[in-house]
Amino acid sequence: MTRNIQSLERAAAALRLLAGGERLLGLSEVASSLGLAKGTAHGILRTLQHEGLVERDEASGRYRLGAELLRLGTAHLDGHELRARALVWADDLARSGGESVQLGVPHRCGVLVVHHVPRPGDTRQVLETGTTRPLHSTALGRVLAAYDPVARGEALEGARTAFTERTPCAREDVERILDLTRARGYAADVEETWDGVASVAAPVHDRRWLPVGAVGVTGAVERVCRDGEPRPDLVAAVRDCARAISRDLGAGRF
Repeated sequence: MTRNIQSLERAAAALRLLAGGERLLGLSEVASSLGLAKGTAHGILRTLQHEGLVERDEASGRYRLGAELLRLGTAHLDGHELRARALVWADDLARSGGESVQLGVPHRCGVLVVHHVPRPGDTRQVLETGTTRPLHSTALGRVLAAYDPVARGEALEGARTAFTERTPCAREDVERILDLTRARGYAADVEETWDGVASVAAPVHDRRWLPVGAVGVTGAVERVCRDGEPRPDLVAAVRDCARAISRDLGAGRF
């Protein structure tokens, strides 16, 4: 008979313990609850912390579940399912906004475009489904980084790369942009990734109100913006689209 791996069983038990509590737990509490020596419990928690599955509060020294579990917990909602839920709404946004629409999900320190609706009209365009975008400079990426703690760390790490002279690369600048994005509920990118191109994006949530993706529009800056800022009507249309997709995913009323 194949034997289970004891260290993995203990790690799983530690995660269940942290998930079941309404407060942070100290090392002694974890060790006592699991029937482990303090040294063994500390080794398990330290390893889980290194992997992002557990976080340690610096002030109290106590432990809680980590942000990486956010991604593991929503892994069932892959890009294909999200795309299927968003098809109709993305098409409507492209028609009403007159610009191309992209749907993105977090992927390997960036944004994976899982669906792309080209701009209405006869202009020649390249289908961008399957391409990746940076987190710190694109509207799609900023939305994901503003709501996902793991993506936020990745955005700050990747902020060293400048794509245009307007790309923010200083950590404090990126943090300010992400805080603003979360406060107002949408993100903008005005020639910060490509010269002459602007974009607007908003978050998509699932039934547990977890961020699972972002939807946005991209187009020439003179069409997307007015007086250097995204057009209010286009921002409203993007946010309405994100809300509609979220409702289809069970997020409930806004």
